[in-house]
Amino acid sequence: MAAATAVLAVVAGSLALTRLGSGEETGGAKNTGLPPATAPVERGDLRDSAQADGTLGYDKQRKVNAGAAGTITWAPRTGSTVKRNERLYEIDGRPVRLMYGAGPMYRTLKPGDKGRDVEQLERNLAELGYTGFTPDEEYTELTSAAVKRWQKSHDVKQTGKVGPQDVTFAPGKVRIKSVGAGVGEQAQPGAPVLETTGSERIVTFRLDVAESRLAKAGTKVTVDLPDGTTASGKVSSVGRTAKPGDDPQDDSPKVTLTVSFDEPDEVDGFDQSPVTVNLTGETRRDVLTVPVNALLALPGGGFGLQVVRGGTTREVKVELGMFAEGRVEVSGGGLREGAKVGVPKI
Repeated sequence: MAAATAVLAVVAGSLALTRLGSGEETGGAKNTGLPPATAPVERGDLRDSAQADGTLGYDKQRKVNAGAAGTITWAPRTGSTVKRNERLYEIDGRPVRLMYGAGPMYRTLKPGDKGRDVEQLERNLAELGYTGFTPDEEYTELTSAAVKRWQKSHDVKQTGKVGPQDVTFAPGKVRIKSVGAGVGEQAQPGAPVLETTGSERIVTFRLDVAESRLAKAGTKVTVDLPDGTTASGKVSSVGRTAKPGDDPQDDSPKVTLTVSFDEPDEVDGFDQSPVTVNLTGETRRDVLTVPVNALLALPGGGFGLQVVRGGTTREVKVELGMFAEGRVEVSGGGLREGAKVGVPKI
């Protein structure tokens, strides 16, 4: 929780503990009785941390639209992985193969065409060993010759042209999330036939806006997985828009964050499994801390502590630092590690 929120909560909760109108000067000895309980002043590291419920999934979700009209004659199995040059689906017995690239395959490429989609195709052909041209934005007769060799290797008509009925581009290998049109169903150009994701495991989770400062891009996290193991990772993206939460009891604005794993291939678990994300923000090292509920709101302003020694107590004014883990960093007032401070009885 943000420090400002914690301070407000402390003020509300501690006013009842403050002996207003006592007439005694802060720092003076008090013999008006001992507090109901005490807690030690501790020295150590204080970490600003939080936990959030997340969902284990896959990156780069997208839809694959049919590149031609016809009957679906083959579709991949849900959960399977498709790599470069492998079948993604078939229409009328004609395979549509996966190639890697950021842009879509939106036209039939032929000699004389120019554009980034041409370069995408040529780089894929070169990666597959069909060379004899310079990968650039111009589709030449040399490109066409390489395409014919690629078509021959797949036992299809050697036209030297490539279109959406032959190839679909994706940023990398894909995992089949769902099949929108099964074998025997009709496909129409532009209509979804598959829903895919990337093959890399990720976690998505939501945080209150007040806590989102703990999870900037690059923040290190650990994730408690469904099988009881823990995996390390980092926040890879932070949403720019805050939206109300889904819980009717907590509709405070939240932002959506994504975690990428340090070793994604080692992460196992069913898609959409619930996980716990552990975030650690700022760390204050070798500081004095007390339980938050030990704080007193002083009559003259600021905060103090009721220090207990032997059978006497005294109030000392302190400066506050970071709030975290139910404790608060304190300084001043002659505090030392091991001193006892008053707290409400639990």
